[in-house]
Amino acid sequence: MAHVIITGGSSGIGAALAEACAARGDAVSLIARSQSPLDDARARLNALFGKSGGRFHAEAADVGEAAAIAAAIGRCEAALGPCETLICSAGIVAPGRFEDQPADAFENQIRTNLFGTVNAVRAVYPGMLARRSGKILMIGSGAGLIGIFGYTAYCASKYAVAGFAEALRAEARPCGITVSICFPPDTETPQLVAERPMRPREAEATIGTAGLWSAPAVARAALAGLDRGRFAIYPGMQMKMLGMFGSVAMPFLRPWFDRRIAATRPTFTEKS
Repeated sequence: MAHVIITGGSSGIGAALAEACAARGDAVSLIARSQSPLDDARARLNALFGKSGGRFHAEAADVGEAAAIAAAIGRCEAALGPCETLICSAGIVAPGRFEDQPADAFENQIRTNLFGTVNAVRAVYPGMLARRSGKILMIGSGAGLIGIFGYTAYCASKYAVAGFAEALRAEARPCGITVSICFPPDTETPQLVAERPMRPREAEATIGTAGLWSAPAVARAALAGLDRGRFAIYPGMQMKMLGMFGSVAMPFLRPWFDRRIAATRPTFTEKS
């Protein structure tokens, strides 16, 4: 029975990953900022898998606080044993035009999405190095593959996570540690429900027709890629094409995006 620690495990993709891991017999620790959703998520895991021997733990901590997340992961390992798989799913998104977004809102997305991932990895990495084994799965985003109108902070954070994953993979692989990153498209989660009203119409014009994935479908794709030792995991053909050929296609995509954006407003200076 492997011990899987999941940040952002109380809802959305993180919760779906927790259920998928529990269903295959893993011991699962959940970490999120708020205790009440964590209690609900752990209760659901116990109801679904507790009778079959499932073991679950939960700790409230802010991934953006390095000391807090290290302490929380330490308590998870004390409860269920060394972390064999870390899944970094905690993240936030608050879209808005760059000139309208307060500095603290921009910085909070970088803090949570990038440094929250780094902090969690740093907490488990020494143990994995000592054991010369382990798996790390980072949940990126399609916004880490392409720039999106109104998502300057989120894109910056997810591009940075992708760069971190790429560099860490090179360091970790000779030590027996697998590093993977998943790039989900828009996914039906509570976070997306909260995000959509803030999404600028220009962004909706360019990405709003891409279609939605369910959180369980993303979780299945992410775990399948992790189990196969893949570095980059692309749920769906659209993400795969963007991930594999996006850099080549961008000179052609940018004018298309520009036309779609221009069509949303009569003049360049009008604001939604």
